[in-house]
Amino acid sequence: MLSLNNDPLTLFPTSYDLIVERINAISPIKYAKTRNFINGDVTYLSAYISRGVISVQQIKEAVLQKGYKPYEIEKFLQELAWREYYQRVWQVKKEELFTDLKQTQPDFLHYQIPTAIVHAATGIKVIDDHINTFYSTGYLHNHIRMYLASMVCNNAKSHWLTPARWMYYHLLDGDLASNSCSWQWVAGSFSSKKYYCNQENINKYTDTSQVQTFLDDSYERIATMPVPNALEAITPLDVKTNLPYTEVPKLDTSKPTLLYNSYNLDPLWRATDNVNRVLLLEPSHFHKYPVSEKVIDFIIGLSKNIDGIIVYVGEIDAIIKQYADLTISNAFISKEHPAFNYYPGIKDNRDWMFPNTEGYYPSFFSFWKKGMSSKNKK
Repeated sequence: MLSLNNDPLTLFPTSYDLIVERINAISPIKYAKTRNFINGDVTYLSAYISRGVISVQQIKEAVLQKGYKPYEIEKFLQELAWREYYQRVWQVKKEELFTDLKQTQPDFLHYQIPTAIVHAATGIKVIDDHINTFYSTGYLHNHIRMYLASMVCNNAKSHWLTPARWMYYHLLDGDLASNSCSWQWVAGSFSSKKYYCNQENINKYTDTSQVQTFLDDSYERIATMPVPNALEAITPLDVKTNLPYTEVPKLDTSKPTLLYNSYNLDPLWRATDNVNRVLLLEPSHFHKYPVSEKVIDFIIGLSKNIDGIIVYVGEIDAIIKQYADLTISNAFISKEHPAFNYYPGIKDNRDWMFPNTEGYYPSFFSFWKKGMSSKNKK
């Protein structure tokens, strides 16, 4: 169990060697048994998966090479597959990812966020403590994310979109697909029913014993209660990205340019190719999807694993202009990603866990069944 009283770059080191050490240390059976507990044996790899440093397929292969059979570690593999499922949803739904996907969120009252959430003042001590830790580290345990989303959407009756933006802003492992779909799953717009939590459940999985909170009641009563006093006050979300300044890089246009971004920081990708390598941090992207300064520092730190990388803060047009007299279709290479479909040139496939599951699946388990069919097994 890692200490959460650290700065983000200590809690989540950016060295590729240390990331590989974490992969090698995975205990998939312990993970399955304890992952829902705050002190459970989780992997602390999500930030590296989200940023494209490593892939779920890479993790799957590393674990299976230890001799585990897929049926023995099914829960662990399913958690990897959930992330891939959400990426497939994004590929198909595109901008609809940021709307209610299956049905309108039931019973919401507004599009803002409870003030008590922003200020870590809900009165539920373990939740407030984790919000404060979240601000300092960029990390939230998945169960805490679910508790927060349930409190915000189903107790405070906020629409999920603004609170999801608040969480994404601070997450080192911010993944627009996982974040948006997970919030909608809790809120009932991407699932058949809302997810509720109560104080007894929170105490069980956080090793606490608080009582007499607004969640210290049965699920049936919580589902019908009015907005708790602690969550009545609401506030608009005001976040923006502060990017560093860089000059426009002068590229060797006799070579193609590999385009990296905040979702593709893979140091092994085309590692032996004779190319320019540019980490592109476009202000337009981060205006649309703001992230904190801690997140930007983390992204830039991870990019240092890539030999010869040039960090450029600016729009892709300034890069394209340098190839004005050349064939653009061969000048640029990137990895396919829904956030960056507008990149010109060649788009390599990502390293999928289930490469034959393109398209939209109405449920995770229909996706899982297809992925685990004999055709897709390795």
